[in-house]
Amino acid sequence: MAAVELEWIPETLYNTAISAVVDNYIRSRRDIRSLPENIQFDVYYKLYQQGRLCQLGSEFCELEVFAKVLRALDKRHLLHHCFQALMDHGVKVASVLAYSFSRRCSYIAESDAAVKEKAIQVGFVLGGFLSDAGWYSDAEKVFLSCLQLCTLHDEMLHWFRAVECCVRLLHVRNGNCKYHLGEETFKLAQTYMDKLSKHGQQANKAALYGELCALLFAKSHYDEAYKWCIEAMKEITVGLPVKVVVDVLRQASKACVVKREFKKAEQLIKHAVYLARDHFGSKHPKYSDTLLDYGFYLLNVDNICQSVAIYQAALDIRQSVFGGKNIHVATAHEDLAYSSYVHQYSSGKFDNALFHAERAIGIITHILPEDHLLLASSKRVKALILEEIAIDCHNKETEQRLLQEAHDLHLSSLQLAKKAFGEFNVQTAKHYGNLGRLYQSMRKFKEAEEMHIKAIQIKEQLLGQEDYEVALSVGHLASLYNYDMNQYENAEKLYLRSIAIGKKLFGEGYSGLEYDYRGLIKLYNSIGNYEKVFEYHNVLSNWNRLRDRQYSVTDALEDVNTSPQSTEEVVIQDTKSRQLRTTARLLPVRYQALSTLHRALPWHTSLLCHLPRLPRSPLFSPL
Repeated sequence: MAAVELEWIPETLYNTAISAVVDNYIRSRRDIRSLPENIQFDVYYKLYQQGRLCQLGSEFCELEVFAKVLRALDKRHLLHHCFQALMDHGVKVASVLAYSFSRRCSYIAESDAAVKEKAIQVGFVLGGFLSDAGWYSDAEKVFLSCLQLCTLHDEMLHWFRAVECCVRLLHVRNGNCKYHLGEETFKLAQTYMDKLSKHGQQANKAALYGELCALLFAKSHYDEAYKWCIEAMKEITVGLPVKVVVDVLRQASKACVVKREFKKAEQLIKHAVYLARDHFGSKHPKYSDTLLDYGFYLLNVDNICQSVAIYQAALDIRQSVFGGKNIHVATAHEDLAYSSYVHQYSSGKFDNALFHAERAIGIITHILPEDHLLLASSKRVKALILEEIAIDCHNKETEQRLLQEAHDLHLSSLQLAKKAFGEFNVQTAKHYGNLGRLYQSMRKFKEAEEMHIKAIQIKEQLLGQEDYEVALSVGHLASLYNYDMNQYENAEKLYLRSIAIGKKLFGEGYSGLEYDYRGLIKLYNSIGNYEKVFEYHNVLSNWNRLRDRQYSVTDALEDVNTSPQSTEEVVIQDTKSRQLRTTARLLPVRYQALSTLHRALPWHTSLLCHLPRLPRSPLFSPL
């Protein structure tokens, strides 16, 4: 073997010194704590690399030690590695730290304001880390302790701190699906805002309004979410933290998607992606957040192939940052599961989608209670996949087993949604629609009809007659009448209604039109109207040619690597376009539609999103 192939590259002197300290860890433990935070962290990271998790856990469970390590900002992604490894190992470091901080806050309740201010700052950093890592319950405990300290002094500084604390608290409660408590948190923040206003002071409201938008979005209150995202964008000013700007743009983009304002949504999310990549880097969790929302946008504008690639990129980042059994990784798995399910709908190859759906459920059930709302989304996705696998299965016994499992998952999701949102909610209606599709597959046609009609009634009352969600349920009912109940006249009316809405919202090349066209071809063939059969064969052929021209494969990230506009220009342009539309009255009432699966957010994108009609055998209507 050539000598050059055996070239030895020695460790740097610094790494050798760190290794020597770690080798003598027991004797050097006290001295390690006196080192600068960057060096101290490097010693701990070496413990992690050597698998000495018990010793690392004993260090990180001490609040003073961990608070110091948190100051090594340039090593935050490595800290997430260590932290997640401890959590996976069974060291409940998040809970221990949250409890320790809470106790400290109770001890210093009678101390002077400066001591409390220092504790609040520590709490913001600790709670922020726990929130970023996805340990929302522990982060909530930290922020509640901070808020309690803020209320002990009725002074202007503490009012500002209370507002900031409320914003952070609202974020973690959104992430943990505690929407009722989130609403109370927003009201409390407004109380402190009013106090400041009466004394001639103003706190920037962008982050607060953005979080309120996220809450309303999760609850399917789309009009309200849209209104508050506009208010949040008005609050974007020079000097606002980039993280806040990115989050507001992300949320505003999703609100625009559900209002079917796709051009605006595209501009906002692409700028958010650009800002996150430029400021945080391409391996940062915040960049992955923007990618998930970009995938949501792509999926909603029928660019399914690219959405899969974007979701995969987001998952790769989150796995590299967090790894293990982390809620952020779970939501990325779920989004990728659903987009893969959509992408492979016509091929029937659902192995990849099923893998990611099961990974999401496995992680969530390991971390959260079995009745947590986030499970409704993952279970729904898995149920949809199992239904498709069952339909293609040639073994009757296996088919029945898979359909029954899908049924149990759908019922569980429905119950979780009803508990969280009530009967009269878009999310609940979507679950009824999913059950309708499943009952059709199970050949329980009356039950299927009942579920579809219930879904349509709720959606029409909440969203209007010409909403995308309504079109989905109308198409599902048309398929049931056409293929299984021989109600051809009713089916024809429903197909034509679904087609009209699809064209109006998405244009002539919308993917979902294929299955309405195929349904009509089958319908007219059944009743012997061969002139119509010939007509819709031509329509379908034209649609295929249009799809070939419309959706060439491109890199969805190619045009977001650079931004020709500043954030101020993006916001101003959005405001002006909205004012022009309002003044000219060019548009009727804007469309409301789906919200996201998720996600994420908190109430995750995969749950909230029913996307463009999916490729599937025309025997059954798609999602």
